[in-house]
Amino acid sequence: MSMYSSGAAWRHLRTDRSTVETKVAPGTVKRVVGFARPHRRLIAIFLAITVVDAGMVVVTPLLVQRIVDDGIIAGDTRLVTLLALAMAGAALFSAVLSVLGGWFSSRIGEGLIFDLRTRVFGHVQRQSLAFFTRTQTGALVSRLNNDVIGAQRAFTSTLGSTVSNTVAVVVVGVAMLALSWQVTLLCLLMFPVLFLVSRWVGRRLAGLTRMQMDGNADLGNVMTERFNVGGAMLLKLFGRRGEEDELFASKAAVVRDLGIRITLITRVFGAAMMTVPALATALVYGVGGHLAVDGTLTVGTLLALATLLLRLLGPLQGLSNVRIDVMTALVSFERVFEVLDLPSLVREKHGAVALPSGAASLELDHVSFTYPAADDVSLGSLETVVRSESRERRQVLTDVGFVAQPGEMVALVGPSGAGKTTITHLIARLYDADDGAVRVGGLDVRDVTLQSLEDAVGYVTQDAHMFHDTIGANLRYARPGASEDEVWSALEAAQVAPLVRSLPDGLDTVVGDRGYRLSGGERQRLAIARLLLKAPSIVVLDEATAHLDSESEAAVQKALDAALEGRTSVVIAHRLSTVRNADQILVLDDGRIAEFGTHGELLARGGLYADLYRTQFFVDDVPEPVMPAERSGGTDQVAEPAEVG
Repeated sequence: MSMYSSGAAWRHLRTDRSTVETKVAPGTVKRVVGFARPHRRLIAIFLAITVVDAGMVVVTPLLVQRIVDDGIIAGDTRLVTLLALAMAGAALFSAVLSVLGGWFSSRIGEGLIFDLRTRVFGHVQRQSLAFFTRTQTGALVSRLNNDVIGAQRAFTSTLGSTVSNTVAVVVVGVAMLALSWQVTLLCLLMFPVLFLVSRWVGRRLAGLTRMQMDGNADLGNVMTERFNVGGAMLLKLFGRRGEEDELFASKAAVVRDLGIRITLITRVFGAAMMTVPALATALVYGVGGHLAVDGTLTVGTLLALATLLLRLLGPLQGLSNVRIDVMTALVSFERVFEVLDLPSLVREKHGAVALPSGAASLELDHVSFTYPAADDVSLGSLETVVRSESRERRQVLTDVGFVAQPGEMVALVGPSGAGKTTITHLIARLYDADDGAVRVGGLDVRDVTLQSLEDAVGYVTQDAHMFHDTIGANLRYARPGASEDEVWSALEAAQVAPLVRSLPDGLDTVVGDRGYRLSGGERQRLAIARLLLKAPSIVVLDEATAHLDSESEAAVQKALDAALEGRTSVVIAHRLSTVRNADQILVLDDGRIAEFGTHGELLARGGLYADLYRTQFFVDDVPEPVMPAERSGGTDQVAEPAEVG
């Protein structure tokens, strides 16, 4: 049975107010104009060309009148030749204007796409980590692609066509009235029907367009999540091909049904666009023909009126579509502005100062923290599932405090969900504490520049991420200006240089999507090499050796011991070799520090740490130690198991 039915997907699209609401937010038009300001000179030239080109629409019909009445009927072959050459010249001139208009339109459109994309990308890059934990990648990419392209049409096709059609209607209307006001008024009486139909279509298409955009973004989310290596592996391991086919089909069905509805409405509009002009043409020849027979109109004037009417139909149809085009463009702009208006929970303070070079002391002063709610960090239109929280929000950290002097190692242990990783996130300022303060080098991290904090803190996670690029490029992401020798030194220190040398392409080897062409241990050692290349003053290791086998762990641990010397380090690890050497071990339980001390002190205390030690890392036939010896050279003189929690 499908995880989602087509009906359920439809209900979701309808429940999101931003999807079905047809009114654009106040001030949207003003903001749109603001985006156009840097391109105002190009827009002015483009509009001038458009106006001249639109005015040329009456030249050929009026020349036809002169050729028929003054040339053919009068038998003046010389005039016929001159007027024919004039018609050819007018056509060539219009062609040149069309090419120039297209070039300026492209300059404006592509420039606007560039501006919007770079603004959105830069803004998203500065969002807090909470934003990315809720937002679906496919929906976000859709804003940068589909919606940005839809928005730029407001300044190219929509603006150009509106000005061109308006000028053409005015010029052609004046020319027709001058030739025969009776025939012209009779024809124009039929065209209000077009505007009534257009208004109905505009209301219907505005809502459907929003729904189609979200439907396509939803479909893109499914493909993005299933087509990456991790998603594909999960599918294959669990064998859910049938369910995945049904899920994709249900979401594709939503897009299909929306497309059908939109096509049906536009076809109705198109039928009206063809019927009304056909009736108007019949009226011109019917009424104008009688007037020509009576001698009120000349044959050339009748032909000119018929030709001008055909030239009038296109602009009138275009103006009938203006509401639809404008609403579509404004919807796209509004969806882009939604992202731009979403504030980041982690922002650089005005007047922030740079951390002093080498700042390495670390302090958490009575820190409490609760993860933010969905409404504070994301948009409903960027998520497929219901936005309401699935569980009650609770405080993750409560009154947590400790001090680590430069060069000290602090180990965080405790059961899953105790708040260990959350502490490391606060140190790197991926989130901000609700109460208390996190200080680096004696300065509150909220008072320092983000760049200086990012330079000071190095982070290696359990699942190190690699870009789909070469080994060299992934390493230099830590320090773009690093020399070849510096890169190889980092690889040597991380005990991974022999592996890289053995690869046919060496540093130019492509690691694949998220580094999946490498084993977990190889990827982790490269991540540590990247950390060593960065050389931060504070190092955070979130189970950084979790994916390593015993041999690799020993090599990497040796490299880390040397790399961490003189640096403050905060380590989440289950490996005893790391925890045993820590200057402080903080035992967390339910977001609080339950115990702290050295390895030997905590074992002697017989509290939660000792319980974790016994239950998780002693085998049944290993006796419990009576009392650990005092530390000597950072190592407790007591037999130890392989891991600690």
